[in-house]
Amino acid sequence: MSDTRHLTDAYSLILEAIDVGIYKPGDRLVESELAERFGVSRTPIREALQRLETQSLLTRDGRSLIVSSLDHNQLAELYCVRSELEGLAARLAARHATEEEVHLLRAMVEEDRQLVDDPTALSRANKRFHKQIHLASHNRYLVQQLDLVHRSMALLATTSISFEGRGAQTIDEHHTIVEAIATRDGDAAYQALKDHISRAFETRLRQDSMAEARYSI
Repeated sequence: MSDTRHLTDAYSLILEAIDVGIYKPGDRLVESELAERFGVSRTPIREALQRLETQSLLTRDGRSLIVSSLDHNQLAELYCVRSELEGLAARLAARHATEEEVHLLRAMVEEDRQLVDDPTALSRANKRFHKQIHLASHNRYLVQQLDLVHRSMALLATTSISFEGRGAQTIDEHHTIVEAIATRDGDAAYQALKDHISRAFETRLRQDSMAEARYSI
């Protein structure tokens, strides 16, 4: 296996571990422990960590690397950028999505209704749904930028979908987005996806506020 392949695998494995919460904001990442966990030599692990640090997913704490955390302002900035880029993806999908892609999006919405009571599974399905809209935009540069945004979303330790009632709301909002894409209404698709991201952000702020209140008691 080539060094490049080793680096790609190490990077993907560490990023996935952060995304699913194995490593949370503030956790220290140690080369030797990562190499043992993933069965990869320390050199590609070291290079992957350097790449993640460059992308601001990891930060320095003395000589150690820790998983970055987002403060309130960074969170707001991230959701602002995500809202605009996702809205643009929906607008372009309304213009360029094939009939097959629209059928797939509709099928995903219906299948995901079965996951409303399973926040972890629904969160994974939600990522697949948004990725499919990105691809349906048929704009490779936009997809690349959205990939960067969603990498940063891995730094959020919880999913807003786990908040009571948010799962069902998410599915309903997905349905609205898809129908706007299906009817080729770019403006409606753009607004529906921006509204969707806005409600997710509001829910996350409410989650954070409640967690802080519990912590201060």
